[in-house]
Amino acid sequence: MRIMSLDIGDRTVGIAVSDELLFTAQGVETIRRKSYKHDLARIRELSNQYETKKFVVGLPKNMNGTVGERCDIVKHFTDKILEDIPDAEIIFWDERLSTVAADRYLLEADVSRAKRKKVIDKMAAVFILQGYLDSLK
Repeated sequence: MRIMSLDIGDRTVGIAVSDELLFTAQGVETIRRKSYKHDLARIRELSNQYETKKFVVGLPKNMNGTVGERCDIVKHFTDKILEDIPDAEIIFWDERLSTVAADRYLLEADVSRAKRKKVIDKMAAVFILQGYLDSLK
C-alpha cells in the first residue's frame, strides 16, 4: 500500500506519494487552494488513484518544538479530510525546515526561481514523506 504526504499551506497543498514498497517518495502535484470542497475533492481523487488512505501530514512546529497557530490550521484541514474520507489514517510528521531543505535541493539542481516557486510545496511534501519512510526502516 502506498502512503500520501501533504504539505498544507495557506495557498497550496504539496502532494507526494510513496512507491508500493515504501522506499521512496515522489512528488505528484501542487494543489492551488480554492475552497475546502475543491481541495478535498482533488485529495480524494489522488487517494483513489494511488489507492491509499494513509496520509503523512507535515506539522509546522515552531523551531523550539512547540505547536502554534499554524499547527491548528493544519489540524483543522486534516479534520476536514477525515470528514471527507472517514477511513483515512492521518500521521503528523514534524516538517520543520522541510521547505528550506527542498529549496536548497532545487537551488543545487540549478532550478530557476520561477520554477522553484511552482514546485517548492510538492518538493517539501517529498521531504516530509521521505523522512517518514526512512523512519520505518
